[in-house]
Amino acid sequence: MQISYFHVPADLPQDCHPASAVVIDVLRATTTIAWALHNGAEGVAAFADLDTLRKTAENWPPSSRLLLGERGGQKLSDFDLGNSPVAVTPEQVAGKRLFMSTTNGTRALDRVREVPLLITAALPNREAVAQRLQREAPASVAIVGSGWEGSYSLEDSLAAGALAARLLELDSDVAAVANDEMTAALALWEQWKHDPEACLRTASHGRRLINLGDHDADFRCCAGLDQIAVVPIQKEPGVLQAS
Repeated sequence: MQISYFHVPADLPQDCHPASAVVIDVLRATTTIAWALHNGAEGVAAFADLDTLRKTAENWPPSSRLLLGERGGQKLSDFDLGNSPVAVTPEQVAGKRLFMSTTNGTRALDRVREVPLLITAALPNREAVAQRLQREAPASVAIVGSGWEGSYSLEDSLAAGALAARLLELDSDVAAVANDEMTAALALWEQWKHDPEACLRTASHGRRLINLGDHDADFRCCAGLDQIAVVPIQKEPGVLQAS
């Protein structure tokens, strides 16, 4: 299992065709997706484009759908929810399909939607994702960070290092680091693994959220390591469901 890390979707070469891709957006899309599916959402349909999201959502009964939207870290005014993992409670999401578009995470998912095995990961479901990848044993895994509007994201690299570190712990004879970006992410995880929330708050996007208001609950949730066993997997193009 050759494990590569790409800081942002644009770093993934067009001629790169990995057997598996893991999209990470720690603050906050893939954390929200994991908790939503853990709390009973039927599925999460991810969209890069808002107009396409709205048109697709119209095909679902209002009672069985929710619109989740965020731009610049703030909830879209005409959507049901923003992009907070603490907002997708069982009371809100159980049995419903979530139609989701965010500044970065859902765009990253769109970039790799043709990969045969597409998973999303965050710190709370790190162990579950690692165990699933070990069972599936794909020849290559491309971990793709979502970044911030095309630029590097510290917190995504932290989670990429956390996932790769666990894969190496599970079976170092099979898992192998395939690029320098992955080596750097492993070093970052080694530095911050005892206090991942501090890393999230140090990151530029973490500081951006702090400036927007009180996101302490989001930070705690996004930094919580190995808390849930859900593995969001793309079951149909653009749609993630629990596995």
